[in-house]
Amino acid sequence: MKAAVLYSENNMKCEEIFIHPCEANEVKIKVMAAGICGSDTHKMMNKWKYALPAIMGHEFSGYVVEAGKDVTDINIGDRVVAIPFIPCRECEYCRRGEYSVCENHGMIGSKSFGAFAEYVNIPAVNVLPIGEMDFEEAAMIEPLAVALHGVLNIQPRLGDVVAVFGAGTIGILTIQWLKIAGAKEIIAIDISDDKLAVAAALGCERTVNPMKEDLFEKISEYTNGMGVDIALECAGSKVTQEQCLLVTRKKGKVGYLGIAYSDVHLSEQAFESIFRRELTLKGFWNSYSAPFPGEEWTKSIDFINKGRIVLKELISHRFELEDTQKAFNMIINRVETYGKVLIIPNKE
Repeated sequence: MKAAVLYSENNMKCEEIFIHPCEANEVKIKVMAAGICGSDTHKMMNKWKYALPAIMGHEFSGYVVEAGKDVTDINIGDRVVAIPFIPCRECEYCRRGEYSVCENHGMIGSKSFGAFAEYVNIPAVNVLPIGEMDFEEAAMIEPLAVALHGVLNIQPRLGDVVAVFGAGTIGILTIQWLKIAGAKEIIAIDISDDKLAVAAALGCERTVNPMKEDLFEKISEYTNGMGVDIALECAGSKVTQEQCLLVTRKKGKVGYLGIAYSDVHLSEQAFESIFRRELTLKGFWNSYSAPFPGEEWTKSIDFINKGRIVLKELISHRFELEDTQKAFNMIINRVETYGKVLIIPNKE
């Protein structure tokens, strides 16, 4: 098969490689759409931690073209979404059903070959049927489940005012779940006016661009000086990771979905906010719960199929497999404004 093979930091080549037949418990998926995650670019540029050569890509969908001899509940031709996370099912956390914090998990697209390829072998328990759902939308189920994992676990109450830092893909999907969960008002915060426009179009009552206006003055104005009930950090920026602590009201909640890519040093004021305001801080990793893969995934599929989630409009670029390196160069060098970027390894 053809695959975009990573040999070193931001150095990949599209070439022919061998893919093994399915193991007894596996299925082979013909990849129809695969998303580039923000973590992909950071992992590749900062220092790839896994074995090389590698094939990235953990957000993907396609259809089954081969099944192992022990697979009985999946048929050739089934349209599916792939669950890239492979829990060990043996550690203490897995035994509790807390799969997101499994101590010895596998991961398609980093620890093993991923979906920037024509085909992927994956355990049969790691696929879910999508029916007639569009493959491009299905490739966004993984980030949608990540967003839902955060929203479900921060437990917003009906009528809450929520600040969402970062209006990229995860932020926009988080905003949509917050609307469904009953947030009264959502304040989107980003340094891109284009991204804030998308947030506003999806129902954000307020937007703030901190490069053009004072963030703390605007939050104070919008909340009558009280601060927001919940702040959710979706940008993965050390600046916004601190700002969350400064805009949240007393007894409020702060949730972190964005990954820290550098050290975070807190000001005295930010740190004191944690205990003087008695804030609740929670972190959210991955998107899994029991029974595996969890309601984050099943509800994501249900809400997409019911037309309750906007996905297609968030896709800005589509690249053929041969142009995967070009796609990463575009993102890393910020050649163009982009939303969700997809790799299309096969065409229907």
